[in-house]
Amino acid sequence: MQETPTSPDAPVADAQTDNWVDRYAPPFTRPYLRLSRADRPIGTWLLLLPCWWGLALAILYDQSPRWEDLWIFIGCGIGAFLMRGAGCTWNDITDRHIDGQVERTRSRPIPSGQVSVEAAVAWMVIQTLLAAVILFTFNTAAIGLGFLSLLLVTIYPFAKRFTWWPQVFLGLAFNWGALLVWTAHTGMLHSPAILLYAGGIAWTLFYDTIYAHQDTEDDALIGVKSTARLFGEASPQWLRRFLMLTVGLLGLAVIFSAMPNASILALVIALAGPWAMGWHMAWQLRGLDIDNAAKMLQLFRANRDTGIIPLLFFAAALFV
Repeated sequence: MQETPTSPDAPVADAQTDNWVDRYAPPFTRPYLRLSRADRPIGTWLLLLPCWWGLALAILYDQSPRWEDLWIFIGCGIGAFLMRGAGCTWNDITDRHIDGQVERTRSRPIPSGQVSVEAAVAWMVIQTLLAAVILFTFNTAAIGLGFLSLLLVTIYPFAKRFTWWPQVFLGLAFNWGALLVWTAHTGMLHSPAILLYAGGIAWTLFYDTIYAHQDTEDDALIGVKSTARLFGEASPQWLRRFLMLTVGLLGLAVIFSAMPNASILALVIALAGPWAMGWHMAWQLRGLDIDNAAKMLQLFRANRDTGIIPLLFFAAALFV
């Protein structure tokens, strides 16, 4: 029997088939988990990985690993899941009228009628408060940075209404964890963390431009702006620039992280991370087809592996 749009068992159009939410979650929880994009974990990875980069490079910087870093590592994972969920819920609340006009998003819980706006607001508050519990276990400076991030999260959904570069605002929000987690370990910000943050923003411009190419026709009809629409057929050239910026800025972050105390071997191993990441981004460019929405979604999802690659090298550098 075909499911109705308001059924708790009606999946979201761009979720992977047979995801854990659709298969295992109790039916009454599914609309809320879909609202948090729990059925599409790629966003949690993209929020989490800059946090783990920041932790690894902070330890490389001061050569002072501590047992509490294990909690920071775990807390980042839980916090990224919760804050990505809260951010997506806020995004869907603000975009509910736009989502109803776009083929890919009209099946989301609010425009499809599975969740009311009032219930979505309550769900957003619950997720944010749970994330705050984790944040309060960090030092005071990190807590302050965590509260500042809420400003970026609040603004982001509106960016596509007033700028052709909403991906910059996403990058500012999604990579904030690199600053926060560096500070959670060291107690203060240093220049390598800023470079790492900038490199993460360049990476976000790369992968979210790819993602935005799925919706360029619908976005043009309803007046939503994006770098995908701005660049159009010139997107491959712009993506190459973002690739070079990502690799260059992350490379500088590694150099300035390693210079004070790390060995030459650790520096070389860590520097191989951005280099290998760049090759993975170049592989994505070779498969780019901006007129094929399914291919663009596939490439976007591949960025989980893109972000894991430098993390593995950063982690290896800590053991030499």
